[in-house]
Amino acid sequence: MEDIVAIVGFFSTVVIVALGVPIVRSINRRKELEASRAPADPEQARRLERIEQSVEAMAVEIERISEGQRFVTKLLAERERANILPPRE
Repeated sequence: MEDIVAIVGFFSTVVIVALGVPIVRSINRRKELEASRAPADPEQARRLERIEQSVEAMAVEIERISEGQRFVTKLLAERERANILPPRE
């Protein structure tokens, strides 16, 4: 009797998993499609456009700061190297 319960439990688990995985995938796919659609509200679309422009502007500024930091680091490293090495004659 216990063997039958274990076998029925195993097969019911297999059926649930076999049916549940595709159902969950289709639900997730549907949610992703709904999320990727353009916003229906024109005000929301304008706000998203402004946010995108702001993020792009910040990315450019951060890249400029990074480039400046790399340049200063290079200068400091060269100065340190020049102070450590004896002058060439």
